[in-house]
Amino acid sequence: MKIIVLGASGQLGSCIKKVSAERNTHDIVFASQENGNILNEELLSRLFEREKPSFVINCAAYTAVDKAEDEQELCRRINRDGVLFLAKACKQHHASLIHISTDFVFKGNIAYPLKETDPTSPENIYGITKLEGEAVLAETLPEHFIVRTSWLYSEFGNNFVKTMLRLGKDRSELGVIADQIGSPTYAIDLAGAILDIIESESKSYGIYHYSNEGVASWFDFAKAVFDISNMSMHLNPLKTSEYVTKAVRPPYSVMDKTKVKSTFGIQILYWRDSLARCMEQLTVTA
Repeated sequence: MKIIVLGASGQLGSCIKKVSAERNTHDIVFASQENGNILNEELLSRLFEREKPSFVINCAAYTAVDKAEDEQELCRRINRDGVLFLAKACKQHHASLIHISTDFVFKGNIAYPLKETDPTSPENIYGITKLEGEAVLAETLPEHFIVRTSWLYSEFGNNFVKTMLRLGKDRSELGVIADQIGSPTYAIDLAGAILDIIESESKSYGIYHYSNEGVASWFDFAKAVFDISNMSMHLNPLKTSEYVTKAVRPPYSVMDKTKVKSTFGIQILYWRDSLARCMEQLTVTA
């Protein structure tokens, strides 16, 4: 089965590259921006005709949550229109699509683990456009897997863990939001789950939730980063109202992973254990 990965240079794409190499996954193509731009239908058509994929993994997205409030048109083009172009290409070339979405499709005002069937009501442009992307994909291509994830981090790219480590070198005190609750997700674990879905050869298409097990606030997440790295840092818990951002975040976006575990037999690790693994990798590569 030939696999194409779009958005290959980003955080998740880099993790898929690493995990696929460790698994010795054959016939996987990591498309560059030049030949795999999801906003260019002609480029996509040529890529698909050349590679003839059975599966496509879409990691390409506009993810600058606050900036999206000022760049709504661009955000929508990438997160909605690009997904539509990709879905059409997959349909034409008989490929299945694994598309990455977000917990930000939820309002976050209900404090129980959110299932795939729970009502969506995003409150920022990023979440709205990601939900629009889900909708156009479902309308266009039946052979799809939508994987919603949350609080992604890894040894690649820019993310919360790296930001905390960088700030920890320059400061002795930080304020971190303590009233937004979710589940950190190690992108290496997500990459493995995506490949597990492909390798299962399952036709159980639809929406799935994936994050690491357990729950945390951003304060808890930061505390774990400093504890594991043995860095001295005084953390002050902040309320969301004390740290105003352009985009509204869901206060509670913990997702129920029962469906992905039962359908594909995937075992999910506890978030702090996975964080420790990531910190080891960051130490090795430092």
